Amino acid sequence: MTWRNWAGNQRTDPRRTVVARDAGDVVEAVKGAERDGLRVKALGSGHSFTAIAVPEDIALRPPADPGLLLTDSTTGLVTAPAGLPLHRLNALLWERGLALPNLGDIEAQTVAGAISTGTHGTGATHRGLAAQVRALEIVLADGSLITCSATEHPEVFAAARIGLGALGVLTHVTLQAVPAFRLHAVETAMPLPDVLAGLDELVAAHEHFEFYWFPHTDIAATKSNNRTEATGPTRGRVAEWVGDDLLGNGAFGLACRLGAAAPRLVPPINRRMAAQMAAAEYVDRSYRVFTSPRRVRFLEMEYGVPREAIHEALAGLRAAAARHARAVTFPVEVRFAAADDIPLSTAAGRDSAYIAVHVYRGQPHEAYFGAVETVLAGLGGRPHWGKLHTQTAATLRERYPAFDGFVAVRDRLDPQGRFTNAYLDRVLGAPGSSAR
Repeated sequence: MTWRNWAGNQRTDPRRTVVARDAGDVVEAVKGAERDGLRVKALGSGHSFTAIAVPEDIALRPPADPGLLLTDSTTGLVTAPAGLPLHRLNALLWERGLALPNLGDIEAQTVAGAISTGTHGTGATHRGLAAQVRALEIVLADGSLITCSATEHPEVFAAARIGLGALGVLTHVTLQAVPAFRLHAVETAMPLPDVLAGLDELVAAHEHFEFYWFPHTDIAATKSNNRTEATGPTRGRVAEWVGDDLLGNGAFGLACRLGAAAPRLVPPINRRMAAQMAAAEYVDRSYRVFTSPRRVRFLEMEYGVPREAIHEALAGLRAAAARHARAVTFPVEVRFAAADDIPLSTAAGRDSAYIAVHVYRGQPHEAYFGAVETVLAGLGGRPHWGKLHTQTAATLRERYPAFDGFVAVRDRLDPQGRFTNAYLDRVLGAPGSSAR
């Protein structure tokens, strides 16, 4: 059966697909792969644009039963099946008075897929989802099932929080949740020069701040999210439909198609979209504010750069967009995150700013993405593992101080490459190659 990702740019025909009900099924599938000399890839929801999850032999869907979810209201620890989608997890946690402290801007990914690729949200004092991990249950290449944490198999735990699927198959993930909270969201359009001039103050003034710049305009759509005890203002069902479905997805999809057909119309289209998409204020459950539906399909590249390099990065990006993004209606997304200590985290050891560029699915992206990548890579940028980039093990080794340590753990746990594929061979090197 053909597998394809959400964007449609990755597809394959695995030899077989295994749907695991529990950890025991995963163990059996991995032992079967070892017996047959086949490779295994765990499947998520297909929201990676790279081939990180493309199964070459066996496609394995990890446990996803919501009935396996365990929560402890005293400690806030949450143990979730690896294949459970975030949107299900978020709703279930809310029912139990809990929430994750920070999220990315979509919630379609599985728990394992989100942490394994380094999903992050925004907020200068907040770290990515993987930094909330407290323990992992993982099936290794020999079929053994282990639990790892800061005190149990700590070397495996340190690497596997963002493991790229290269160390084994995650079956359960324990996360640190917090008491459920609401966010006050304010979305407004501002002149881009004003945002850039006051960027440090804007980031510091809000718990979660981000902005979107629409190419060929001087407009930024800003969004700030802050905790609140208030229950309003709220968005009614009609307002939510108008904001998320009509303006956020329906009108935007039309704008993308129109821009692709008539590039000369892109500047006025982008000016109008910036004003329409950034005019709201509301209070809602945290996960509903953090995330938004994405129904217009696209391709994306994202890099994390040192926080202090953000202005130079944006200047180079704007120049690249002026040359190569004539027909691009998708905005550039800019977010911020605190440093962490995870070996392959894009924020490892440094406060980071994230810049993401997108194109409408089906449009040429190579020249635009290539020009932007040259700018961001030149500033020490680290590519998001699940989003398009051209980096290799040779270039990535220079950007991650713990890169060789991660590869050594991978080579020890999976010397035969049971969990690798072409993408992982490119970004990590083939298993055992570092020893030759």
